Amino acid sequence: MLIIFGLRVFYRTIAQGTFHCRRCGGDRQYRHRAGRRWFTLFFLPVIPLNAVGEHVQCTTCRTRYVTDALGQPTTAQMQAALPSGMRAAASAMLRSGDPNSPDARQSAVEAVRGAGLHGYDEAQLNADLTQPFEAIRPALNQVGSQLTVQAREWYLADVIRIGMADGPLTDGERQAAVAIGMDLGMTHAQTIGVIATTEQSAGRG
Repeated sequence: MLIIFGLRVFYRTIAQGTFHCRRCGGDRQYRHRAGRRWFTLFFLPVIPLNAVGEHVQCTTCRTRYVTDALGQPTTAQMQAALPSGMRAAASAMLRSGDPNSPDARQSAVEAVRGAGLHGYDEAQLNADLTQPFEAIRPALNQVGSQLTVQAREWYLADVIRIGMADGPLTDGERQAAVAIGMDLGMTHAQTIGVIATTEQSAGRG
């Protein structure tokens, strides 16, 4: 009788969900799979041997990625993070200046709407203004982690323009801009540079 034996890697799915597939160019379902090498007899796994690692596989195109791919934001996560972060930043900037300024308030509302929350209004702005800064920092951290360096600069510039809507930046607004920039993941030098560039573009530097 011929005995056929050998070694083969078998994978099992340990998690499933949605991620951003770079090859597909959009959000797709994935399988998080772990592999183990087995001793096989007649092509059947008999004795488990060593683990051979994990990977993430797109269920649409079957492309395999290292598990770090799960750290990339999905389109849905990005769409939610952008307005949430802007709400946090806009309310922080308003509180550091004159939260009752009609021009600054209008600028804040428009910035949040521009970030994707089209139904944002004065009532929601008033609710956001009651939130302490420490409570809104996670939203800034989250959106900052999802933006490129250049996108963070654009994002912060929009926030700074809220502070400048009713005149030059005050010391308090300038300090708020620095704090927001840091929470977005920018360095102090980058933040100061964005403040200066935004003021110069508005003729207020």
